[in-house]
Amino acid sequence: FKQILIDGGVGDSVTTLFAHASLSPLVLGWLIAVVLRIALGSATVASLTAAGLVLPLMQSAGVNPALMVLSIGAGSLAASHVNDAGFWMFKEYFDLSVKETLATWTVLETLISIVGLIGVLLLSLVV
Repeated sequence: FKQILIDGGVGDSVTTLFAHASLSPLVLGWLIAVVLRIALGSATVASLTAAGLVLPLMQSAGVNPALMVLSIGAGSLAASHVNDAGFWMFKEYFDLSVKETLATWTVLETLISIVGLIGVLLLSLVV
């Protein structure tokens, strides 16, 4: 999926679209990973795809690669829901309903994602 998007020019389009935007590339990488995570359910696929899409932007903006990895990784954790295997494992292990799992697991994963982004942005001020 990642390669199809890259070969189709989506990465270059993202670079062109956000080249002069005031949005931090780290926030953009996080947002792309979040959207992919919600759409696909897999944190692994979301992070690999987001990395491929923001690579041209990251290179042109001179962003620290380690910080981008952390930002995308944090974004890939957000909004775990019914198309994520971890969601169902948590639900079954704790014998919760889907509603209870959404209220606990999904909220927890999203908070971890947001705190991760904040940590990356703070690190970017120091590094």
